[in-house]
Amino acid sequence: MLAKTYGSAVYGVNARLITIEVSVVQGLHFFMVGLPDNAVKESQQRVESALKYLGFSMPRQKVVVNLAPADIRKEGSAYDLPIALGILQASDQLQAAAELERYIIMGELALDGALRPIKGALPIAIEARKQGFKGFILPKENASEAAIVNSLEVIGVENLKEAVEFIEGKRSITPERQETRDIFFGQQDHFEVDFSDVQGQENIKRAMEIAAAGGHNVIMVGPPGAGKTMLAKRLPTILPPLSLHEALETTKIHSVAGKLGGNASLIAHRPYRAPHHTISDVALVGGGGVPQPGEISLAHNGILFLDELPEFKRTVLEVMRQPLEERQVTISRARLSVDFPANFMLIASMNPCPCGYHNHPDKDCVCPPGAVQRYLNKISGPLLDRIDLHVEVTPVSFDEMTGERKMESSASIRQRVIGARERQKRRFEATPDVHSNALMPSQMVKEVCRINEGGKALLKRAMERLGLSARAYDRILKVSRTIADLAEADEIQIGHLAEAIQYRTLDRESWAGG
Repeated sequence: MLAKTYGSAVYGVNARLITIEVSVVQGLHFFMVGLPDNAVKESQQRVESALKYLGFSMPRQKVVVNLAPADIRKEGSAYDLPIALGILQASDQLQAAAELERYIIMGELALDGALRPIKGALPIAIEARKQGFKGFILPKENASEAAIVNSLEVIGVENLKEAVEFIEGKRSITPERQETRDIFFGQQDHFEVDFSDVQGQENIKRAMEIAAAGGHNVIMVGPPGAGKTMLAKRLPTILPPLSLHEALETTKIHSVAGKLGGNASLIAHRPYRAPHHTISDVALVGGGGVPQPGEISLAHNGILFLDELPEFKRTVLEVMRQPLEERQVTISRARLSVDFPANFMLIASMNPCPCGYHNHPDKDCVCPPGAVQRYLNKISGPLLDRIDLHVEVTPVSFDEMTGERKMESSASIRQRVIGARERQKRRFEATPDVHSNALMPSQMVKEVCRINEGGKALLKRAMERLGLSARAYDRILKVSRTIADLAEADEIQIGHLAEAIQYRTLDRESWAGG
């Protein structure tokens, strides 16, 4: 007898319908075809054990399982449940063929028939609705995640027996429901950290506000213990809230990577990823035999924080250049090519030299001559070229640290950032690929960031006296446009330019020399 069930394979952040055909005929042996990987092939042992444990029987005949289309590779253990149900139907142990074909079914089986959670439940649910299926049967732990998708009956089950009884109509299971908007908007304003926790560092907070307002990449340079990591962790609290569309995009990526956790639903906060400097290039950018998202994609719509930037391997840093420019990463394999979104803000930090005390107000640098420049040279020029703000972080004095003055809250700063982003949204509404000042191409910078003769003279003097490189020119104009937006100014003023110029520390020829 022939039976059909339906599952799904995830490639990139999108799912594709997979038909599981099971044939039970006279003969011997079990055959799995359709380019399954080892994890899929091993499902025979898991399915057989689960069937026997729950009182069903494994057919002692020739069983052929075909995963169609047969020309694309299937991977993972999530096909266990549809294969088990297909075997039960094909061997006349389950009588509900019509009902079975109305659902997409996914789940990994334990040897006792219990179901373990799967990766990619959200994109699979989106594909199920797109293909017109009535619902999605999956492990109960993934039900909240899949229920984000409206107009789809999401049935969470704890084991194979529950799934069989539901399909046969012997068990009633209430479909999982999520009030997506209520969950989303109810969590957006809750943060565990706040800029009001940071005493002093007003100039660094100002730089962070500018970065958030324009979507600019930042590198912080300062000695150990100056507060670089603490400031970076608080940057998400002043970014504009995620839109519902951005939240779905972000949740899909985390779902595919298996990073949502049990009973998780929609991600309401912008992600903050901080990988260790020993990370490999595949872990950072993504890849593997079956391509998986890396840290830069997990930071999509949020922040990627690279602490101690020069300590990262050169190859790891270089592979970031293309994603920083194109806002996505393409991973190609012999049989497929997948795209992962990677629209993130890069926040990096570094010591000014190997010992950490170059240009320190109180401590002497003990590095030998040339060590500062060699340390800086670990970061390539093309990568630095993609970072708009260079910020020097100095230690907080004792008086500032113990002061009683109340610091400005993240909520207050965030309101100014949102106002600046709204101005940019109106400015770039005719160019959907550009939605913040940081994303402006060179030609657009010339049109949007016009400066008067006084501004041109100031910029010329700054580039000559400070030894700024040519690449600093566009960056200064972009940052000054953001500063003007924060000031609700239509034109870039000399004061805006002057403030932007100070954020090009690493471009100064004199910086590495002392």
